[in-house]
Amino acid sequence: MSAFLLEVGTEELPASFLSSAVAQWKSLIPQSLADNSLTSDAVEVYGTPRRLAVLIKGLPSKQADREEEIKGPPAQAAFKDGTPTPAAQGFAKKQGVELDALEVRATDKGDFVFVRKVILGRSVAEILTELVREWISRLEGKRLMRWGDGDLRFSRPIRWLVTLLDEAVLPIELVNGSETIKSDRISRGHRILHPEPVIIPQAIDYVTVMRLASVVVNVEERAKIITQEVKESAQKLNGYAEIYPDLLEEVTNLVEWPSAVIGKFETEYLNLPTEVITTVMVHHQRYFPVFKKAEGEQLDPSSSSASNKELLPYFVTISNGDSAKSDIIAVGNERVIRARLADGKFFYDADLKNPLDNFLPQLAKVTFQEDLGSLLDKVGRISKIAAQIAEQLQLNDGESHNIHRAALLCKADLVSQMVYEFPELQGVMGQKYALASEEPQTVATAIFEHYLPRSADDILPQTLTGQVVGLADRLDTLVSIFGLGMIPTGSSDPFALRRAANAVINITWTADLSINLQQLLEQIATDFVAVQDKDKTELVTNLEEFFLQRIRTLLQEEKQIDYDLVNAVLGENDREYVERALRDLLDVRDRALFLQQIRNDGTLDKIYETVNRSARLAAQGDLDTKQLDPTVAVNPELFQKPSEAAFYNALVELLPQTQAAGRSRNYQLLVAGLEKIAPTVSNFFDGADSVLVMDPDPQIKRNRLHLLGLLRNHARVLADFGAVVKNL
Repeated sequence: MSAFLLEVGTEELPASFLSSAVAQWKSLIPQSLADNSLTSDAVEVYGTPRRLAVLIKGLPSKQADREEEIKGPPAQAAFKDGTPTPAAQGFAKKQGVELDALEVRATDKGDFVFVRKVILGRSVAEILTELVREWISRLEGKRLMRWGDGDLRFSRPIRWLVTLLDEAVLPIELVNGSETIKSDRISRGHRILHPEPVIIPQAIDYVTVMRLASVVVNVEERAKIITQEVKESAQKLNGYAEIYPDLLEEVTNLVEWPSAVIGKFETEYLNLPTEVITTVMVHHQRYFPVFKKAEGEQLDPSSSSASNKELLPYFVTISNGDSAKSDIIAVGNERVIRARLADGKFFYDADLKNPLDNFLPQLAKVTFQEDLGSLLDKVGRISKIAAQIAEQLQLNDGESHNIHRAALLCKADLVSQMVYEFPELQGVMGQKYALASEEPQTVATAIFEHYLPRSADDILPQTLTGQVVGLADRLDTLVSIFGLGMIPTGSSDPFALRRAANAVINITWTADLSINLQQLLEQIATDFVAVQDKDKTELVTNLEEFFLQRIRTLLQEEKQIDYDLVNAVLGENDREYVERALRDLLDVRDRALFLQQIRNDGTLDKIYETVNRSARLAAQGDLDTKQLDPTVAVNPELFQKPSEAAFYNALVELLPQTQAAGRSRNYQLLVAGLEKIAPTVSNFFDGADSVLVMDPDPQIKRNRLHLLGLLRNHARVLADFGAVVKNL
């Protein structure tokens, strides 16, 4: 078995591209090998700022030979009276076989000529020569560049290429205009610690040889080294360093030979909010802050909860140079952070000279979107929408007042000096400045929380005020941007509207907020078109479809609901279900979760046939799908069999259970009723007193279809059983 090494040497790669490229190769290369009938024991992908590499172990010397069966012309065209025709001769020649190798075999479409061929496997060297170029060219990334006078595109200029099949160089050339990069066994070590060329004797030695050249090529290993050194450095200071995952990933991809360096700053800067200091360190300088308290939960450096930890006047940074010069490196980093913190202190002190609401007039000078006015205009819209939500939730005057105040101030810190310099602190500084301005704690917290969640794995707002203002902010953005026709398509979503809609749904679900989303969209759209002179019907329809897509996705991906059960609660081209889902997001969530539960415990199977058979026949009737009362829809005087009366009486008993289930969202009441009625319905269809539903008498037929329609309608209170797939 053989080992193959590919190393693409480059100028310094962006950290984000390196992470993406490693992940892409981990998926692309194994699949590419499989597509070419090549097996391997391991595919190890490595990356540093100056290289992207893959080491493939356990490769065969060549593809396995394989037998292939090829279908030719119809037998009647290939042979005439047993003699091969030109069609047969041409087919044999094309396949490179003798005429006696042709076989006639029967198929569904008649007799055809076939030939069996043994395809000899190609050498692995030949295949890899082709694949290397493909692996390099298929890497995707933002802002790939061209260099020199060629058309080759990569994140940064490619400077060398190593391709070793065991100890032999696999000759490959990358042509880029007038420049040709030829593969070799010569790599490059660390720029400073090992500037000499590095000769790799054989592929399997790659990791060891590069380590001797002061390069740790394994990304996971570098991350472990950094984590360990940062923690040990913090322990020397009697503190604890928070290892932020995003920071760790970025720093790992910026160094080849990591070495921790401890730096310090003046204690006077500890008077700044903790979030300011950690933001400077993490987001701007890529330092690991050192906290005084014991190790706790992972915190976002710009979250309000970061202030729960007490900082020490130290930081840990990761050097990519000589550890013997750590003191010099520390001095340089200390000089930089001292200047950044001094700026932060100046901005903080200047902002505190004015109460938060004094910033509001300046929002009029900041454009939210060219056609949507200023941030002050947006604040006005948020306040109005928040009031509409508060009205739906029937909040008291105190709660409504706090929501109004938080909505009014939620964007005020965007024009503060601190947030202008450190945009990551939006909301965080608003909370700080609100408290300094003696605003209620509830209002201050909501100013921060209304931005939550800021990413897919972020926390949700915990207070009612923060939840309502957050919903109002996102609903304004969604309606306004949709109103301008900027609807997300494919992967293009510059205003993060999918994330905004997901947040609206998740906040509502998590906080159990009884809001009528359909009504809110109508109200907000009405106000929008009054100003913008747009088509309200089209706007609302687009928004409803968008939200239904997000509900569907979240139910399937986050709540793990089977796709057919999601279809059952959202309906398939059924306006009644669409409106119901948008009117009550909590109800659509609960119905989906309940359906999944009764599928898992087997209850769904017990009622499926009864409901589905009834629904299929009821579709031939004319009963309104909202009618549940048998005393209104059915005439007992038309009954001819006891099974009809029993069915009718069972529906009368089922009615209060269904109504109670709808009011309380306790759908177990409805399902219990459907389980109880199942034998009665079965007797109606197939028992000793069974009836012919499609009776020749139109009145009797209609009466019986109404019985079935009523059962269907009761089941529809839970879901459209016609969308449920049996025994999924």
